[in-house]
Amino acid sequence: MLQHRPHTTVVLAMSVDGKIADFKRSPARFGSRVDKAHLEKQIAASDAVLFGAGTLGAYGTTLTVSDPTLVQLRAQEAKPPQPVHIVTTRSANLNPEIHFFQQPVRRWLLTTTAGEVSWKGRLQTLSSTLGNEVEECPSEFEQILVFETPTREIDMPAALKHLATLHITRLVVLGGGKLVASLVELDLIDELWLTVCPLILGGNTAPTPVEGKGFLPNLAPKLQLLEVNTVEQEVFLHYRLQRPAD
Repeated sequence: MLQHRPHTTVVLAMSVDGKIADFKRSPARFGSRVDKAHLEKQIAASDAVLFGAGTLGAYGTTLTVSDPTLVQLRAQEAKPPQPVHIVTTRSANLNPEIHFFQQPVRRWLLTTTAGEVSWKGRLQTLSSTLGNEVEECPSEFEQILVFETPTREIDMPAALKHLATLHITRLVVLGGGKLVASLVELDLIDELWLTVCPLILGGNTAPTPVEGKGFLPNLAPKLQLLEVNTVEQEVFLHYRLQRPAD
């Protein structure tokens, strides 16, 4: 039976005070090699990864599966070497010349009607700049998925339902906090992996794993702790979202 949406897991590293980046929103590179390997393992177990434009803009790249053992496991499961990498953005205000568009992954764009028009306009501008070289430029998405609410926001429930029809059964969300907040609010998250790293970032404007408007305690989503692992100075927390039937 086809799932109504993919099983969705958030994977993030944060400081002890719950920040996923500093107040300048610099790329979060404070996780250890163990944390990076943990993240790669989660990505390798997925059919697709989802992240916002802010996360992509901060890094300019995405994390690919490079561990030969993980690549082999995907091959044994008849999966391609890399999962699909999906950027979600309402405006599609992306730089087509960042390194992400050179990486050996399948790229999809999840956006609005206006975002699709904007992105195609940027590619046309790039084409005019590059001239004959544009055929060699991979700055394109294999698919542009447009799912829009009446208020011209991205319709996440409809988008995830559509992903299930494309054989995306396991989805990993890599941030940022606004995207995670919207998915939590819509009850579209199943599990969370949070790595607590040994530093304090502080800052009123530093992003957190879940941003948005927030929840009052009596309405806050409840979690069940599934697993705790401590490796050197980092703590790996694995939670499941509880639902009324649980």
